[in-house]
Amino acid sequence: MSEGPCPTCGTYHNPALTVDAVAVRGSGEDREVLLIRRGHEPWKGCWAFPGGFVDVGEKPEDAVARELLEECNIVGKACGIITVRGEPERDPRGHDVTIFYQMELDEISSEPVAGDDAAHAEWVKLSEVELENMGADHAEILKNI
Repeated sequence: MSEGPCPTCGTYHNPALTVDAVAVRGSGEDREVLLIRRGHEPWKGCWAFPGGFVDVGEKPEDAVARELLEECNIVGKACGIITVRGEPERDPRGHDVTIFYQMELDEISSEPVAGDDAAHAEWVKLSEVELENMGADHAEILKNI
């Protein structure tokens, strides 16, 4: 279904690449996941994983670490891919492909401080996450971790 380059400018119209940081701490019933409350539309006020767009010239692994730091003030690195989602209609802003990364944090006990696009950030017990109040398809991801 490729349309090829734009006949006027010669550029391709490709999906945007985004990344999301999935960080979990604890074990058993005490497992917690790091979530933010989105500060902007789409899904303003909903829970989500920290994340955002990959910048031009940036590796996705670097972008997810940057987004985690910007939105939660927590240092971490990607240690594996959980899944990749790219359904064309999953984001009202346009066609985005998202890589969900499992994160390894420098200090697992660090308490997040919301910044950038996040209105709030906190560790939430997995058993207490409001799945019906999660943005995008993040509830589906959360059910599988």
